[in-house]
Amino acid sequence: MPEASSPQASAGTAAAPPRVLSGIQPTADSFHLGNYLGALRQWVSMQDTHDAFYCVVDLHAITVEHDPALLRRRTKVAVAQLLAMGLDPDRATVFVQSHVPEHAELAWVLSCLTGFGEAGRMTQFKDKSSKQGTGGTSVGLFTYPILQAADILLYSPDPTQGERALRVPVGEDQRQHLELTRTLAQRFNHRFGDTFVPPEAHIPAGAAKITDLQEPDAKMSKSASSPQGIIDVLEEPGPMRKKIMRAVTDTGSDVVYDEEKKAGVTNLLRIYSALEGTSVQDLERRYEGSGYGQFKKDLAQVVLDTFTPIRERTLKLLDDEEQLDRLLAKGADRACEVAAATMETVRERVGFVRRGR
Repeated sequence: MPEASSPQASAGTAAAPPRVLSGIQPTADSFHLGNYLGALRQWVSMQDTHDAFYCVVDLHAITVEHDPALLRRRTKVAVAQLLAMGLDPDRATVFVQSHVPEHAELAWVLSCLTGFGEAGRMTQFKDKSSKQGTGGTSVGLFTYPILQAADILLYSPDPTQGERALRVPVGEDQRQHLELTRTLAQRFNHRFGDTFVPPEAHIPAGAAKITDLQEPDAKMSKSASSPQGIIDVLEEPGPMRKKIMRAVTDTGSDVVYDEEKKAGVTNLLRIYSALEGTSVQDLERRYEGSGYGQFKKDLAQVVLDTFTPIRERTLKLLDDEEQLDRLLAKGADRACEVAAATMETVRERVGFVRRGR
Protein backbone atom coordinates (compact mmCIF):
# COMPACT_ATOMS: atom_id res chain seq x y z
CA MET A 1 0.00 0.00 0.00
CA PRO A 2 1.79 4.58 -0.43
CA GLU A 3 3.86 8.03 0.63
CA ALA A 4 3.65 11.84 0.93
CA SER A 5 3.08 14.57 -1.57
CA SER A 6 5.71 16.68 -3.19
CA PRO A 7 5.29 20.03 -4.94
CA GLN A 8 4.09 20.15 -8.49
CA ALA A 9 6.95 20.27 -10.95
CA SER A 10 7.33 23.60 -12.70
CA ALA A 11 9.11 24.52 -15.90
CA GLY A 12 12.79 23.71 -15.63
CA THR A 13 12.40 21.31 -12.70
CA ALA A 14 12.28 17.54 -12.66
CA ALA A 15 8.83 15.99 -12.66
CA ALA A 16 7.67 14.61 -9.32
CA PRO A 17 8.11 10.84 -9.16
CA PRO A 18 5.06 8.59 -9.22
CA ARG A 19 3.78 7.65 -5.80
CA VAL A 20 3.64 4.02 -4.68
CA LEU A 21 1.79 2.51 -1.74
CA SER A 22 1.97 -1.07 -0.46
CA GLY A 23 1.31 -2.84 2.80
CA ILE A 24 1.84 -6.17 4.51
CA GLN A 25 0.12 -7.81 7.47
CA PRO A 26 1.95 -8.62 10.73
CA THR A 27 0.25 -12.00 11.12
CA ALA A 28 3.33 -14.22 11.49
CA ASP A 29 6.58 -14.29 13.44
CA SER A 30 8.57 -13.87 10.23
CA PHE A 31 8.07 -12.99 6.59
CA HIS A 32 8.85 -15.86 4.24
CA LEU A 33 10.80 -16.41 1.05
CA GLY A 34 7.70 -15.90 -1.11
CA ASN A 35 7.02 -12.52 0.51
CA TYR A 36 10.61 -11.47 -0.06
CA LEU A 37 10.93 -12.47 -3.71
CA GLY A 38 7.36 -11.67 -4.65
CA ALA A 39 7.20 -8.16 -3.17
CA LEU A 40 9.50 -6.96 -0.41
CA ARG A 41 12.74 -6.96 -2.35
CA GLN A 42 11.07 -4.80 -4.98
CA TRP A 43 9.89 -2.36 -2.31
CA VAL A 44 13.55 -1.62 -1.58
CA SER A 45 14.43 -0.85 -5.20
CA MET A 46 11.29 1.25 -5.74
CA GLN A 47 12.16 3.68 -2.95
CA ASP A 48 14.75 5.20 -5.31
CA THR A 49 12.34 5.71 -8.22
CA HIS A 50 9.04 6.44 -6.46
CA ASP A 51 7.57 8.56 -3.70
CA ALA A 52 7.18 5.45 -1.57
CA PHE A 53 4.81 4.70 1.32
CA TYR A 54 5.11 1.26 2.96
CA CYS A 55 2.73 0.24 5.71
CA VAL A 56 2.43 -2.59 8.23
CA VAL A 57 -1.35 -3.05 8.15
CA ASP A 58 -2.25 -4.01 11.69
CA LEU A 59 -5.90 -2.94 11.28
CA HIS A 60 -6.30 -5.65 8.66
CA ALA A 61 -4.72 -8.17 11.02
CA ILE A 62 -7.63 -7.99 13.50
CA THR A 63 -10.31 -9.19 11.06
CA VAL A 64 -9.71 -12.62 12.62
CA GLU A 65 -9.32 -13.63 16.26
CA HIS A 66 -5.90 -12.61 17.55
CA ASP A 67 -3.74 -12.25 20.65
CA PRO A 68 -3.13 -8.53 21.40
CA ALA A 69 0.37 -8.98 22.86
CA LEU A 70 1.38 -11.18 19.93
CA LEU A 71 0.04 -8.69 17.40
CA ARG A 72 2.01 -5.89 19.05
CA ARG A 73 5.19 -7.96 18.97
CA ARG A 74 4.71 -9.13 15.40
CA THR A 75 4.12 -5.55 14.24
CA LYS A 76 7.52 -4.52 15.62
CA VAL A 77 9.16 -7.61 14.10
CA ALA A 78 7.59 -6.82 10.72
CA VAL A 79 8.90 -3.26 10.76
CA ALA A 80 12.37 -4.41 11.83
CA GLN A 81 12.50 -6.92 8.97
CA LEU A 82 11.52 -4.26 6.42
CA LEU A 83 14.28 -1.98 7.63
CA ALA A 84 16.77 -4.87 7.74
CA MET A 85 15.93 -5.69 4.12
CA GLY A 86 16.96 -2.20 3.10
CA LEU A 87 14.03 0.18 3.44
CA ASP A 88 15.45 3.56 4.43
CA PRO A 89 13.25 5.91 6.50
CA ASP A 90 14.99 8.84 4.78
CA ARG A 91 13.97 7.58 1.32
CA ALA A 92 10.61 5.95 2.03
CA THR A 93 7.78 6.48 4.49
CA VAL A 94 7.60 3.35 6.65
CA PHE A 95 4.75 3.34 9.16
CA VAL A 96 2.13 1.34 11.04
CA GLN A 97 -1.44 1.64 9.77
CA SER A 98 -3.08 2.20 13.17
CA HIS A 99 -0.77 5.18 13.81
CA VAL A 100 -2.72 7.08 11.12
CA PRO A 101 -6.40 7.26 12.22
CA GLU A 102 -7.45 8.68 8.86
CA HIS A 103 -7.28 5.14 7.42
CA ALA A 104 -10.35 4.13 9.42
CA GLU A 105 -12.13 7.44 8.83
CA LEU A 106 -11.80 7.29 5.03
CA ALA A 107 -12.80 3.62 5.10
CA TRP A 108 -16.14 4.65 6.65
CA VAL A 109 -16.75 7.30 3.99
CA LEU A 110 -15.95 4.82 1.22
CA SER A 111 -18.15 2.17 2.88
CA CYS A 112 -21.08 4.54 2.42
CA LEU A 113 -20.35 4.58 -1.32
CA THR A 114 -20.02 0.80 -1.67
CA GLY A 115 -22.97 -1.43 -2.52
CA PHE A 116 -23.61 -4.48 -0.34
CA GLY A 117 -23.62 -6.78 -3.36
CA GLU A 118 -20.47 -5.11 -4.66
CA ALA A 119 -18.60 -5.93 -1.46
CA GLY A 120 -20.08 -9.42 -1.32
CA ARG A 121 -18.66 -10.30 -4.72
CA MET A 122 -15.06 -9.96 -3.54
CA THR A 123 -13.48 -13.36 -4.22
CA GLN A 124 -11.32 -13.51 -1.10
CA PHE A 125 -14.31 -12.79 1.14
CA LYS A 126 -16.40 -15.45 -0.59
CA ASP A 127 -13.62 -18.01 -0.27
CA LYS A 128 -12.92 -17.35 3.40
CA SER A 129 -16.52 -17.01 4.48
CA SER A 130 -17.46 -20.25 2.70
CA LYS A 131 -14.79 -22.06 4.74
CA GLN A 132 -15.57 -20.36 8.06
CA GLY A 133 -19.35 -19.99 7.75
CA THR A 134 -21.25 -16.79 8.54
CA GLY A 135 -20.93 -17.40 12.28
CA GLY A 136 -17.14 -17.30 12.05
CA THR A 137 -16.90 -14.39 9.62
CA SER A 138 -16.60 -10.83 10.91
CA VAL A 139 -18.01 -7.68 9.36
CA GLY A 140 -14.39 -6.51 9.30
CA LEU A 141 -13.52 -9.31 6.89
CA PHE A 142 -16.47 -8.30 4.71
CA THR A 143 -15.34 -4.65 4.57
CA TYR A 144 -11.61 -5.48 4.35
CA PRO A 145 -11.35 -4.42 0.65
CA ILE A 146 -12.90 -1.04 1.48
CA LEU A 147 -10.30 -0.38 4.18
CA GLN A 148 -7.70 -1.45 1.64
CA ALA A 149 -9.10 1.12 -0.78
CA ALA A 150 -8.83 3.77 1.93
CA ASP A 151 -5.22 2.75 2.61
CA ILE A 152 -4.42 3.50 -1.02
CA LEU A 153 -6.54 6.58 -1.69
CA LEU A 154 -5.40 8.43 1.42
CA TYR A 155 -2.08 8.90 -0.36
CA SER A 156 -3.53 9.94 -3.69
CA PRO A 157 -1.71 12.85 -5.31
CA ASP A 158 -3.86 15.94 -5.79
CA PRO A 159 -5.52 15.41 -9.21
CA THR A 160 -5.75 19.18 -9.73
CA GLN A 161 -1.98 19.61 -9.52
CA GLY A 162 -0.92 18.03 -12.81
CA GLU A 163 -0.26 14.53 -14.01
CA ARG A 164 1.05 12.19 -11.34
CA ALA A 165 0.54 8.45 -11.01
CA LEU A 166 -0.46 6.43 -7.96
CA ARG A 167 0.86 2.87 -8.24
CA VAL A 168 0.08 -0.20 -6.18
CA PRO A 169 2.17 -3.38 -6.50
CA VAL A 170 -0.30 -6.25 -6.76
CA GLY A 171 -0.42 -9.95 -7.44
CA GLU A 172 -3.25 -11.68 -9.26
CA ASP A 173 -5.10 -12.31 -5.97
CA GLN A 174 -5.33 -8.55 -5.31
CA ARG A 175 -6.40 -7.31 -8.73
CA GLN A 176 -10.10 -7.45 -7.86
CA HIS A 177 -9.51 -5.35 -4.75
CA LEU A 178 -7.58 -2.78 -6.78
CA GLU A 179 -10.42 -2.58 -9.30
CA LEU A 180 -12.82 -1.84 -6.43
CA THR A 181 -10.44 0.91 -5.29
CA ARG A 182 -10.45 2.43 -8.78
CA THR A 183 -14.25 2.21 -8.89
CA LEU A 184 -14.63 3.95 -5.53
CA ALA A 185 -12.16 6.68 -6.48
CA GLN A 186 -14.10 7.38 -9.68
CA ARG A 187 -17.46 7.23 -7.86
CA PHE A 188 -16.31 9.72 -5.23
CA ASN A 189 -14.90 12.02 -7.91
CA HIS A 190 -18.16 11.88 -9.86
CA ARG A 191 -20.32 12.74 -6.84
CA PHE A 192 -18.10 15.21 -5.03
CA GLY A 193 -15.51 16.54 -7.48
CA ASP A 194 -12.00 15.46 -8.46
CA THR A 195 -10.33 14.29 -5.27
CA PHE A 196 -8.54 10.99 -5.96
CA VAL A 197 -6.22 9.73 -8.68
CA PRO A 198 -7.44 6.21 -9.57
CA PRO A 199 -4.51 3.90 -8.77
CA GLU A 200 -2.66 1.80 -11.32
CA ALA A 201 -1.64 -1.82 -10.88
CA HIS A 202 2.12 -2.18 -10.87
CA ILE A 203 4.00 -5.45 -11.34
CA PRO A 204 7.56 -4.75 -10.17
CA ALA A 205 10.37 -6.04 -12.35
CA GLY A 206 12.04 -9.05 -10.76
CA ALA A 207 9.02 -10.25 -8.80
CA ALA A 208 9.12 -14.04 -8.64
CA LYS A 209 6.30 -16.54 -8.14
CA ILE A 210 7.49 -18.90 -5.40
CA THR A 211 5.62 -22.08 -4.48
CA ASP A 212 5.55 -24.47 -1.51
CA LEU A 213 8.74 -26.52 -1.15
CA GLN A 214 6.70 -29.66 -0.39
CA GLU A 215 3.74 -28.96 -2.69
CA PRO A 216 5.23 -27.09 -5.65
CA ASP A 217 1.85 -26.73 -7.34
CA ALA A 218 0.63 -24.54 -4.44
CA LYS A 219 1.61 -21.00 -3.50
CA MET A 220 4.01 -20.61 -0.54
CA SER A 221 1.66 -19.33 2.16
CA LYS A 222 1.62 -19.07 5.95
CA SER A 223 -2.06 -19.98 6.03
CA ALA A 224 -1.87 -22.98 3.68
CA SER A 225 1.66 -24.38 3.60
CA SER A 226 3.11 -26.88 6.07
CA PRO A 227 6.13 -25.67 8.11
CA GLN A 228 8.41 -27.75 5.89
CA GLY A 229 7.08 -26.01 2.80
CA ILE A 230 8.08 -22.49 3.87
CA ILE A 231 11.45 -20.77 4.27
CA ASP A 232 11.15 -18.05 6.92
CA VAL A 233 13.35 -14.98 6.59
CA LEU A 234 14.24 -15.16 10.30
CA GLU A 235 14.79 -18.91 10.38
CA GLU A 236 17.93 -20.37 11.97
CA PRO A 237 20.54 -21.49 9.39
CA GLY A 238 20.31 -25.20 10.25
CA PRO A 239 16.57 -25.66 9.70
CA MET A 240 16.71 -23.40 6.65
CA ARG A 241 19.37 -25.56 5.02
CA LYS A 242 17.45 -28.77 5.82
CA LYS A 243 14.27 -27.45 4.21
CA ILE A 244 16.09 -26.77 0.95
CA MET A 245 17.79 -30.17 0.99
CA ARG A 246 14.44 -31.91 1.67
CA ALA A 247 12.46 -29.88 -0.89
CA VAL A 248 10.39 -31.99 -3.26
CA THR A 249 12.05 -32.48 -6.62
CA ASP A 250 10.86 -34.88 -9.29
CA THR A 251 11.67 -38.17 -10.96
CA GLY A 252 15.02 -38.30 -12.69
CA SER A 253 18.04 -36.19 -11.79
CA ASP A 254 18.21 -33.52 -14.49
CA VAL A 255 18.19 -29.91 -13.29
CA VAL A 256 15.91 -28.47 -15.96
CA TYR A 257 13.04 -25.97 -16.03
CA ASP A 258 9.72 -27.66 -16.84
CA GLU A 259 6.65 -26.39 -15.02
CA GLU A 260 4.48 -29.38 -15.96
CA LYS A 261 6.86 -32.32 -15.52
CA LYS A 262 9.32 -30.88 -12.99
CA ALA A 263 7.39 -28.40 -10.84
CA GLY A 264 9.64 -28.95 -7.81
CA VAL A 265 12.94 -28.37 -9.61
CA THR A 266 11.40 -25.48 -11.53
CA ASN A 267 10.46 -23.76 -8.25
CA LEU A 268 14.00 -24.22 -6.90
CA LEU A 269 15.46 -22.85 -10.14
CA ARG A 270 13.25 -19.78 -9.84
CA ILE A 271 14.43 -19.23 -6.27
CA TYR A 272 18.09 -19.68 -7.22
CA SER A 273 17.78 -17.40 -10.26
CA ALA A 274 16.01 -14.63 -8.31
CA LEU A 275 18.43 -14.66 -5.37
CA GLU A 276 21.67 -14.94 -7.34
CA GLY A 277 20.65 -12.88 -10.36
CA THR A 278 21.64 -15.69 -12.74
CA SER A 279 19.35 -16.74 -15.59
CA VAL A 280 17.60 -20.10 -15.37
CA GLN A 281 19.31 -21.12 -18.61
CA ASP A 282 22.75 -20.47 -17.12
CA LEU A 283 21.83 -22.48 -14.04
CA GLU A 284 20.68 -25.38 -16.20
CA ARG A 285 24.04 -25.36 -17.97
CA ARG A 286 25.94 -25.07 -14.67
CA TYR A 287 24.28 -28.17 -13.20
CA GLU A 288 24.03 -30.25 -16.34
CA GLY A 289 24.82 -33.86 -15.36
CA SER A 290 25.49 -33.05 -11.70
CA GLY A 291 22.18 -34.22 -10.18
CA TYR A 292 19.97 -32.71 -7.50
CA GLY A 293 22.32 -33.09 -4.52
CA GLN A 294 24.94 -30.51 -5.50
CA PHE A 295 22.27 -28.20 -6.89
CA LYS A 296 20.37 -28.17 -3.60
CA LYS A 297 23.52 -27.80 -1.54
CA ASP A 298 24.58 -24.73 -3.50
CA LEU A 299 21.07 -23.26 -3.44
CA ALA A 300 20.92 -23.69 0.34
CA GLN A 301 24.11 -21.65 0.65
CA VAL A 302 22.71 -18.90 -1.57
CA VAL A 303 19.57 -18.76 0.61
CA LEU A 304 21.67 -18.58 3.79
CA ASP A 305 23.91 -15.87 2.33
CA THR A 306 20.80 -13.81 1.55
CA PHE A 307 18.86 -14.18 4.78
CA THR A 308 21.51 -14.53 7.51
CA PRO A 309 22.49 -10.82 7.29
CA ILE A 310 18.81 -9.80 7.27
CA ARG A 311 18.16 -11.94 10.34
CA GLU A 312 21.14 -10.42 12.16
CA ARG A 313 20.10 -6.85 11.33
CA THR A 314 16.49 -7.57 12.37
CA LEU A 315 17.56 -8.87 15.78
CA LYS A 316 19.83 -5.86 16.27
CA LEU A 317 16.95 -3.49 15.51
CA LEU A 318 14.67 -5.32 17.92
CA ASP A 319 17.29 -5.00 20.65
CA ASP A 320 16.84 -1.21 20.51
CA GLU A 321 13.08 -0.76 20.60
CA GLU A 322 13.34 2.93 21.53
CA GLN A 323 15.13 3.64 18.26
CA LEU A 324 12.62 1.49 16.38
CA ASP A 325 9.80 3.48 17.96
CA ARG A 326 11.49 6.74 16.92
CA LEU A 327 11.72 5.54 13.32
CA LEU A 328 8.05 4.55 13.38
CA ALA A 329 7.09 7.94 14.81
CA LYS A 330 8.99 9.62 11.96
CA GLY A 331 7.13 7.52 9.42
CA ALA A 332 3.78 8.15 11.11
CA ASP A 333 4.38 11.92 11.11
CA ARG A 334 5.09 11.88 7.39
CA ALA A 335 2.11 9.65 6.61
CA CYS A 336 -0.21 11.70 8.85
CA GLU A 337 0.81 14.88 7.07
CA VAL A 338 -0.39 13.49 3.75
CA ALA A 339 -3.40 11.63 5.16
CA ALA A 340 -4.63 14.67 7.10
CA ALA A 341 -4.53 16.85 3.99
CA THR A 342 -6.48 14.25 2.03
CA MET A 343 -9.11 13.90 4.74
CA GLU A 344 -9.50 17.66 5.08
CA THR A 345 -10.50 17.75 1.41
CA VAL A 346 -12.76 14.69 1.77
CA ARG A 347 -14.58 16.13 4.80
CA GLU A 348 -15.20 19.43 3.04
CA ARG A 349 -16.49 17.78 -0.13
CA VAL A 350 -18.70 15.26 1.67
CA GLY A 351 -20.30 18.10 3.66
CA PHE A 352 -18.98 17.65 7.18
CA VAL A 353 -18.86 20.79 9.35
CA ARG A 354 -15.33 22.09 9.88
CA ARG A 355 -14.23 21.91 13.49
CA GLY A 356 -13.87 25.33 15.12
CA ARG A 357 -10.79 26.40 17.01
